Amino acid sequence: MENNLGRILVIDDNEDVLFSAKMLLRKYAKEVVMEKNPKKIPFLLSNYEFDIILLDMNYSQDITSGQEGFYWLQEILKYDPSAVVIMITAFGDVEMAVRAVKEGATDFVLKPWQNEKLIATLSAAAKLRNSYKEVTQLKEVNRTLSAELNPSTDIIMGNSQPMQQLFSIIDKVAKTDADVLLLGENGTGKEVIARTIHQRSSRADKVFVTVDMGAITESLFESELFGHKKGAFTDAKEDRIGRIEAANGGTLFLDEIGNLSLAMQAKLLTVLQRREVIRVGINKPIPVNVRLICATNMPLKEMVQRNEFRQDLLYRINTVELNLPPLRNRLDDIPLFAEHFLSIYARKYKQPLKRLSDSGLAKLRRYSWPGNVRELQHVLERASIMSDNRELQADDFFFLAETEAPQIIAATANDAVKLDDLEREAVQRALDKHDGNISKAAKELGLSRGALYRRLEKYAL
Repeated sequence: MENNLGRILVIDDNEDVLFSAKMLLRKYAKEVVMEKNPKKIPFLLSNYEFDIILLDMNYSQDITSGQEGFYWLQEILKYDPSAVVIMITAFGDVEMAVRAVKEGATDFVLKPWQNEKLIATLSAAAKLRNSYKEVTQLKEVNRTLSAELNPSTDIIMGNSQPMQQLFSIIDKVAKTDADVLLLGENGTGKEVIARTIHQRSSRADKVFVTVDMGAITESLFESELFGHKKGAFTDAKEDRIGRIEAANGGTLFLDEIGNLSLAMQAKLLTVLQRREVIRVGINKPIPVNVRLICATNMPLKEMVQRNEFRQDLLYRINTVELNLPPLRNRLDDIPLFAEHFLSIYARKYKQPLKRLSDSGLAKLRRYSWPGNVRELQHVLERASIMSDNRELQADDFFFLAETEAPQIIAATANDAVKLDDLEREAVQRALDKHDGNISKAAKELGLSRGALYRRLEKYAL
């Protein structure tokens, strides 16, 4: 047990008490600091960190009331709200010591103390202090990871009218805790919009958890989202927290929610209504507080009419509904995206900054962009790597099909036939381009292999 109590501060105006404490604790603590004058507490706390503080309740100015002890307890907690303070009190002051615990002290010891009991009390206090440190460290790690994992929102850009209207709505929605439903084609930036809403909300310093609902099988749905207890099923080798519980206090982003079966929809709805989860193998409900953002490229309202999506779940998730415009309806934003992405790739590949020429821009404007902004990003990355020109010319985009951008009215989530036709065309084009290579086609479309297989089955490709 040597040195496992950390650094201890003992404050008592009785020199005999200080001497006894030091002789006892020096072989258990990393350091023992003794102080007779409580007025030096602010200085000590400002310059040193203590794991445990032993604080006498009574001093020479006020021998019996314990008021000085209460005063210094509050001062210590002002400096460090997670401070572990153990009050030193005489037998007749037990009632006051209990009051001190209610006001923030961790425990109390009676003097003269029993050595074994004091060490046991301090050992428990040291474990508590370590747990406080771990929680603080985890919060710092979470904040750091949130900053690293939530990329800069400057990718949400656009001078076009559709995007300006979208920005206005995002500014209003982000300040609330309203649930949001994002609708739009693949590659329009639904996850980036979700992260932007999170970063501009009051939950910005909390976790942002993304769940690809299209990649979760029905058999693993409850385990993945709600968690499970060890032994709850064959492969449950340890306790596991679910994605919803992991997002507690932060934002939960459910992508491709339109792919859920009716059975999974019912289970999700129950959790959202009750705001609590029940891990597989445990009957105890766990309260959760999450801000919900969902996204899909599927026509949920028409799916409701076809009894493929629950109407009550749709009402639950679309307090605010945002439709993201496809790139072909905001071609004026291409120069802005080109400048942004080319600057990124110049740094990434350590090459001179390249820009888009007039001919290159004209070529990009003639393309229909079935993969939207995500496809534009990949196209610019490929051209920046392969071209020797400082200005990217039309020939640098030779791999793009030379087709005029079709005059299509915005294919929204309410236009199911057009949306399905566009998606089928995009999938077929990617497959043809990569000679049927699923991995390459999925990467170009911004999909997982599983999501692409589902679309192949859907369109019988």
